[in-house]
Amino acid sequence: MKRIVIFASGSGTNAENLIKFFHNRENASVIQVLTNNPHAKVLDRAKKLKVSALSFNRIAFTKTEDVLDILKASKPDLIVLAGFLWKFPEHILSAFPNKVINIHPALLPKYGGKGMYGMHVHEAIVANNEKETGITIHYVNENYDEGAIIFQAKCEIHSLDTAQDVAKKIHELEMEHFPKVVAQLLDE
Repeated sequence: MKRIVIFASGSGTNAENLIKFFHNRENASVIQVLTNNPHAKVLDRAKKLKVSALSFNRIAFTKTEDVLDILKASKPDLIVLAGFLWKFPEHILSAFPNKVINIHPALLPKYGGKGMYGMHVHEAIVANNEKETGITIHYVNENYDEGAIIFQAKCEIHSLDTAQDVAKKIHELEMEHFPKVVAQLLDE
């Protein structure tokens, strides 16, 4: 059985979608959700779905081995960032080479980097009159949104679309594609 650990910072819709997708699978399951936000809705979602969920602070994540030790004990086959806003520390990345992936709400390399998440991305895309956008699933490295691209899916942007309209389109792409790509990676 392949083991998935999810990192999230907010509401956790992608985390919930992944947990439900893998719930009755024989070959993989989400075994844990970790968050940097003790008030994140993802904690409630995980609890409701009977998945272990813990929160941690920046010191435990970047300055000590606390989060690394939790991960080593969990033995994940894949670490999935689903709306996780902190840069991943090198000591965790080196302990799990090519096992940490992220989903980004734009077609990287455009609209990536520090501060480019959620509505910030959608607002920038609309402000720049882009004709298309999409999602990018990529490996995580030491730089924001610069890891090797695994998968992209696109959608059109119409001239009257607002940032909220773009967010809705992106959310639909995430719900459709993210679990399938995670499953494919676990099958490799």
